[in-house]
Amino acid sequence: MSVRILALVGSLRAGSHNRQLAEAAVKLAPEGTSVDVYEGLADIPFYNEDIDVEGSVPAAAVKLREAAGSADALLLFTPEYNGTIPAVLKNAIDWLSRPYGAGALSGKPVAVVGTAFGQYGGVWAQDETRKAVGIAGAKVLEDIKLSIPGSMTRFAETHPAEDTEVAEQLTEVVARIQGHAAAPTAA
Repeated sequence: MSVRILALVGSLRAGSHNRQLAEAAVKLAPEGTSVDVYEGLADIPFYNEDIDVEGSVPAAAVKLREAAGSADALLLFTPEYNGTIPAVLKNAIDWLSRPYGAGALSGKPVAVVGTAFGQYGGVWAQDETRKAVGIAGAKVLEDIKLSIPGSMTRFAETHPAEDTEVAEQLTEVVARIQGHAAAPTAA
């Protein structure tokens, strides 16, 4: 069985270390699994129920919902902004949580990882992201975690894919998500 994992990156910065981490996941995905980094989170308007009605849902939000709906699992990469989740990632979760009870995240396996400059690697943002996607209906893979501290120095001259320790950890993360996504669901 082929497994498709959709990656959402919570940083819009061109040189984002979380973006680089997502690119590394693409390269390190095991055979039979693809990791696709979603492009376009910056184009999605802030969630507003007034525009989330049939016939007027913004095209960027429709595209995101379709991409998440066709994925077998999601892998979210989040930096930590002021101790919490970046607005762009929270906005994506809000759009994916609707329609209530039947959103694109409903029952879908989701793991959250990331890197941040601080000494804890963004664990607060990751915890908040897990909370938000769980409330949005996803099957949060609580046992899959990867927080990489000191991103500004650790990745100053090395891409995460070339950092042996990070590459091994990220390979394990993707393989474990693959296992959850490929596992038959209980009837």
